[in-house]
Amino acid sequence: MIISGQYNIGHICTRQQCDKGLADKVAFRWLPASGETSAITFSDLDRHSNRFANALANLGFAPGEILFTFLPKCPEQFFAFLGTLKRQVICGTLFSNFGDEALLDRLGDSKAKGIVTKKSFLKKLGRIRDQLPHLKYILVTDIGSHQSAEVLSYPVLMSEASSEFTTPLTSPDTPSVLHYTSGSTGKPKGVLHVHGSILMQYATAREVLRLGPDEVYWCTADQGWVTGTSYGIIGPWSLGVTQIHYGGMYDAAKWFDILQNEKVTIWYSAPTALRMLMREESSLYKSYDLSHLKHIFCVGEPLNPEVIQWSRTVLKQEIYDTWFQTETGAIMIANRPGLEVRPGSMGKPVATIEPAILADDGAPVPDGEQGNLCLKPGWPSMFATYLNKETAYRQKFSKGHYFTGDTAVKDHEGYYWFKGRSDDVINTGGHLISPFEVESALLELEEVAESGAIGVPDELLFEKVVAFVHLHAGYSASKELEIKLRLHISNRVSSIATPQELFFVDKVPKNKSGKIMRRVLKARYLGQDEGDISTLED
Repeated sequence: MIISGQYNIGHICTRQQCDKGLADKVAFRWLPASGETSAITFSDLDRHSNRFANALANLGFAPGEILFTFLPKCPEQFFAFLGTLKRQVICGTLFSNFGDEALLDRLGDSKAKGIVTKKSFLKKLGRIRDQLPHLKYILVTDIGSHQSAEVLSYPVLMSEASSEFTTPLTSPDTPSVLHYTSGSTGKPKGVLHVHGSILMQYATAREVLRLGPDEVYWCTADQGWVTGTSYGIIGPWSLGVTQIHYGGMYDAAKWFDILQNEKVTIWYSAPTALRMLMREESSLYKSYDLSHLKHIFCVGEPLNPEVIQWSRTVLKQEIYDTWFQTETGAIMIANRPGLEVRPGSMGKPVATIEPAILADDGAPVPDGEQGNLCLKPGWPSMFATYLNKETAYRQKFSKGHYFTGDTAVKDHEGYYWFKGRSDDVINTGGHLISPFEVESALLELEEVAESGAIGVPDELLFEKVVAFVHLHAGYSASKELEIKLRLHISNRVSSIATPQELFFVDKVPKNKSGKIMRRVLKARYLGQDEGDISTLED
């Protein structure tokens, strides 16, 4: 795959596919939520991404600087992503439902020089603009002319840029993609990857997802998520595979129309989406012809055994659960064709990956016992650092292993079984939500004296966000206040972080050093033993 030492992701996914004779092959079929579909060839993908690379060069973007996309799924997302990487500019991706605080945290911490977005999102950016001194350019995909020296028309820039671009030779350790991930404390951390990650994304797309030259592949993940870049852009296009990209939201009938009418052969989605499909009337599926569909894969949170049994019965398909993280950049442990699926298991490690179950002190844990899920470092898609947080990066490594933050069990036959997080991060619908971010947003409101947030089990989302709020004297709980708190979190953090349940309490439990005791909150919610509470505040 690597030719003459060229590791550039943008080049490999476009120009190199054209050079292999795939210029006229469809790279993706674009299905908007409404309107006409269109087909983009690898030649089109190459030209559009070249124009964007040249547009960045014309604006003075230098290798190593940072540009974000803040877009819903749309063709411009892919052109900008690949063109940015061709220019050796680092590309970050943001969920389109992010609120002001989430945007400010990421754009501010990264010192991003530019952002590509839509006109409808300018109001959000405008509210935080004066706090982003390094942000020089806002490129807007749906305005016909430049509005100012910094708010520029993407169509105009593209029309003025050449469609010819020679990608500079790019080494494997050149920075490439930036994703922010949440922890249980502090602000989100920027996970920085390198161009050499394509080696792992290519290998796993081929060997786990079974992507071959004749497949029609649909990954439902948003590009704000690592799955959406690793396996909605890089992996499949490094193999010259035709993708389906759909611009709409979840709709069971529409999704099955796509599977049938586009003759999808490989489908990659999330357990939450599959659980939603499982709740639909089974009669919905009987009229569809899914004979082209070979394999279904999922990622994001553990897959319930019940979903696997449902798919076997209703869809007549096995579902292969896969596991990886933003930090790993590619699939590390997976179920896949040829390996017996043990419902509820993560599967077995992919080639070259060496996991281990370790105690907190780094000692190996016997098979069948729970411990920290760790990986031996050195795989090609391993993150290079946490941007501006080198100490936090180093703390993830101990005793010659990367500590993932997940806990698991390895059985006697080499299968791994996910048990939970070793911290308080909430996994809701495959998205990691920081309880700290939810708590901080709540504390911005004058009514709130204390707040605590936890994740609790949920049949649909795997975990749901639950918030506890203690009000200042003079304020009282009401439905109107609850709505205000929910809206504030949605606007400041994201709609995904909005609590499913919110409780007004007399006190949020803290230890004597002032740390919120989230395990106590969770035990109280679930009606379980609170354990040792000797360190609680009086």
